[in-house]
Parts: sequence; C-alpha cells; structure tokens
Amino acid sequence: MKDISQIPQFVLFGETSALPDIVHIERIAARASAHDWRIAAHRHPDMAQLIWVEAGHAEARADGQHIVLKGNDFVFVPAQSVHSFVFERDTEGAVCSFPQALLRTIGPARDTVLSALERPVHGRRTSALSTLTELLAQRLADPGGFRTEAAVALSHACLAQIADIGRASGTAPARPPLMARLDSLIERKLGAGWKVADFAKALAVSPGHLSRACRAATGGGAKVYIEGKTLSEASRLLAFTQLPVSEVGFRLGFDDQSYFSKRFRAARGLTPSAYRQKFVCRDAGKGA
Repeated sequence: MKDISQIPQFVLFGETSALPDIVHIERIAARASAHDWRIAAHRHPDMAQLIWVEAGHAEARADGQHIVLKGNDFVFVPAQSVHSFVFERDTEGAVCSFPQALLRTIGPARDTVLSALERPVHGRRTSALSTLTELLAQRLADPGGFRTEAAVALSHACLAQIADIGRASGTAPARPPLMARLDSLIERKLGAGWKVADFAKALAVSPGHLSRACRAATGGGAKVYIEGKTLSEASRLLAFTQLPVSEVGFRLGFDDQSYFSKRFRAARGLTPSAYRQKFVCRDAGKGA
C-alpha cells in the first residue's frame, strides 16, 4: 500500500498554483482526457470537490471507498481526502472545486453542516442539486454585477444539499472522535500560540499518539494539521472580513508579519493580500 505521506497534493490535479477563481468549475474531459482518463491518487490540502457524471461511467476511490459513478451520480471529496478516478473514455460531467475558506463561512448551523461534509459523500444528484450547480456555473461565467456574492450563496446552497444527501444516505460517516475533539479545540484556541504538546495534554493523549491520529486521518502529523487549520481560518478572515492582513496574522498567533506571509504563501501559493483580492467583488460600484 502506498504511504499516504507520499501521495501528491495539488490545487487542481497536476497543478500547484492557486485556484483560479473563488469557485472553479470545469468539464471532466478538460483534465481527464489529458491524463488518458485516469486521475492518479492525490489530495487537496485546502479544497473540497464535487464531481458528477452526466453520461458515461467512472470508478473512484475516496479514502479507501470504491465508488461507481454513472449518469447523474456524484461524489463529494473533502479537503485532504485521498482520491483517484478512472473514467470511461468520453465521459460527460463536471468538477466543482470549493476552497475551504468558503466552506467555513456556511451557516447558521456551520458545525452541523461541516460535520456532514468531513467524509466523502456519494449518491444521485437531486433536481435541486442539479439546478444549483447549473446556476453556479452560469453565474461564474457571467462577469456581471455581484458575481462573487452570488457564487458564494449558490456554493453554500450546493454544499447544504450535499450535506443533506450524505446525512440521509449514511455515506458521510462520523469523523474519528479524537479528530473531532481536536478540531473543536483548535477552533477555541486559535491565536493562543498552542503547540502540539499543549493540544495533546488538553486531549489527554501523548503528542506522539496525536500525531499518529492526524497522520492516519490526513497523511500529515499534528503540527502540519494544526497549522493547516490555522491557515484555513486565516483564509476565511482574509476572504470574508475587512480586517487588515497584519491583524489577521496577529489574531492567529503570528507575531511576525513576514513569517505569517511566508507560511500562508507556502500553503496557498499566494500572499495574504493577493489571496484576499480573489474574493473582492470584481464589479464593485456596478449595478446588478
């Protein structure tokens, strides 16, 4: 079995640069045909994906699950989930990529929705989900007024539909209890400057045990996982608040602004300021 720590991480498959838009939709053929219709095992550190098949056939593996996709089937793959695909040649369908910053703004019952989206979800595309993805694709293709706001709202509606389907079908199993407790603790202690040993002590486990749990769940140790969660919150604050970049870093425990920028760029492929600019409404001041 391939060592999970050696599985490549991409923004989009085969790419390491930043996601090209606030949400990205592309046809399956646009990428799969260039790879002989086979997408090797990989994961995305800060992005979830919705893949659906309209015609044709695909076989997927997501976190060890074997999933068959035929006409109108979908699979939702959360961030850090290891996944691969083998598509029948000329399969029709699309892939929608959502940055984690966008998932973290869903509400009002954010924790409930995110809990339902922590594991791969698969099933049939409902008429509501089909309509929402079509509207999202249309809005992303239209440079008109309030494009960003509309894309965020439609993305949240899509994600809520997927969470509903996953919860109803039982294809979204609960996260391991230790990881769920760690997530909750990280959220409460953001900016407190806690190290792995601090989190391990609060969870009544050894640092080594915590790192093994993180590695089993995501392929990276506890230090990498905690920093990833911290930078996901930084992404959310940069995208959806007006806090100065320096204040974002300070709130999350980075006393050195240059170090915050360096770590953020290493994780996201953009400086914090450039990342924020992606979420600025392109049509500010224009009518809808």
